[in-house]
Amino acid sequence: MGRVRLTIDPDAPEPPYEQIRARIAAGARSGEFPVGLRLPTVRGLAAELGLAANTVAKAYRALEADGVIETRGRNGTVVAGSGDAASREVARAAEEFVRLARRLGLDEAATRAAAEDAVRAVWAEERAAHGG
Repeated sequence: MGRVRLTIDPDAPEPPYEQIRARIAAGARSGEFPVGLRLPTVRGLAAELGLAANTVAKAYRALEADGVIETRGRNGTVVAGSGDAASREVARAAEEFVRLARRLGLDEAATRAAAEDAVRAVWAEERAAHGG
């Protein structure tokens, strides 16, 4: 199995724990970090990145809450089968968005347009933040 390689950009607007969370989540989604890949210990990753252990622990807690990783006691922390969990979470959020739009009186076309506008805006922010 591969090794998890992470870097932190001290000049990024996102705090270090969010950079860790986002990088591991993206790696799990893309398959770069396959299901079952053992992650570094909290202390090990903190030392490697020059961060406080609480910073890494916060990222791991968020990833575990999202179903991206799971802790297996003495067997360490591993990448979980996050594709299904991520898909379910996104589907749930999308359904909540559509129900909210209906309650607010938007029709189907306006709801789709709002969702598409949000997708474009967020992805444009992401590209701008990463120089792309």
